[in-house]
Parts: sequence; C-alpha cells; structure tokens
Amino acid sequence: MQEITVAGKNIGIDEEGYLVNQDDWNLDVARELAKRAEIGELDDEQIAIIEFMRNYYHKFNAFPILNYVCRHVGQPKKCVNREFIDPMKAWKIAGLPKLEGVHFVTVDGKNYIMEDFPG
Repeated sequence: MQEITVAGKNIGIDEEGYLVNQDDWNLDVARELAKRAEIGELDDEQIAIIEFMRNYYHKFNAFPILNYVCRHVGQPKKCVNREFIDPMKAWKIAGLPKLEGVHFVTVDGKNYIMEDFPG
C-alpha cells in the first residue's frame, strides 16, 4: 500500500492509485488524486462529475453510463471524456473502488467507451 499526504493526514492508496478507504475522500483528497493522474487543478465541471459519480455509486453500487452523468450534471455529451480523457481517472479521483468487469477502450486516445465483457 502506498500513501499520499493531504492536509497532514496520510491516506492509503493501492498500487493503481485507488483509495483504500472510501471514507478518506474529500475534495482536498480529490485534488491530490487529480494531480497524481496528471489532470491538474479541478474545475467546477470536473467536481460536478466526480461528485455525481460518487453519489451514483453509493446509490446503485455501479459505474454510471457516461452520457447519463453528463445529462445529470448539465454538461454536453462526452463531458467525462472531455474533462478527464479516460473515465477511470474520474472514477479514481472520485475516490471509488476499482470495479471488476469495468474496462474502457479507446482507438484514438481521446474518446473512451466501456468495453463489453462476454458473459
């Protein structure tokens, strides 16, 4: 386990950068995770996306459809791709756990879609 320090508190992250304890998450932690993901400073649109993702996950225990996120935060389609490039970066910054079976692929490095797994 690795650690990041935010406001004098050590926060555990796993080898892929996901929070070990979701309860450690707050906006300061999100800002530090964004820096580690090479996103830079979070703007209001990005914060709206990650907060929506957190709320959706806590309600449904699932990854939301990306256009659903954008519609509910009042942003254009593909807002997650535009704001974070890779949707999993947004998920990590939101302090949510890695979900098995959720994987995104891209052909052009700019637009990601969720890959369907047979089963």
